[in-house]
Amino acid sequence: MKCTQYYPVIQTNDVAGTTAFYVANFRFKIVFDSDWYTHLQSTEDEGVNLAVLQYDHPTVPRVAQKVVSGLILNFEVKDPDAVFKEAEDAGLPILKPLVDEDFGQRHFITQDPNGVLIDVIKPIPPKGEFVEQYSDEARPE
Repeated sequence: MKCTQYYPVIQTNDVAGTTAFYVANFRFKIVFDSDWYTHLQSTEDEGVNLAVLQYDHPTVPRVAQKVVSGLILNFEVKDPDAVFKEAEDAGLPILKPLVDEDFGQRHFITQDPNGVLIDVIKPIPPKGEFVEQYSDEARPE
């Protein structure tokens, strides 16, 4: 299978509110908008996309008609410190403050109105035992 695009779809009971959250806080723009589905695209990289879907819309099989849970979106950025400040200034909940992890990330975690966790990450050089857990081409330098 050759995939031409990949993006997560957040099932929610508040399409408009969830859409507004990502537009206001994470620099997405609306490229398709209806009352039951919105497709968002990053204003900084058109390859970064996200969709928001009314959880009980008929296109969703009945067995799967649930509001999202247990999802973490990772946004890899160049300057997590700046994004952290923006998140704090916007009053977003900070569930994990900005921290350097030995496994090779500088990151913080917030969440959207549905409870979806948003992990804002910058790869950094790993330390200790984690260095050898990366393949040579994937190890952050």
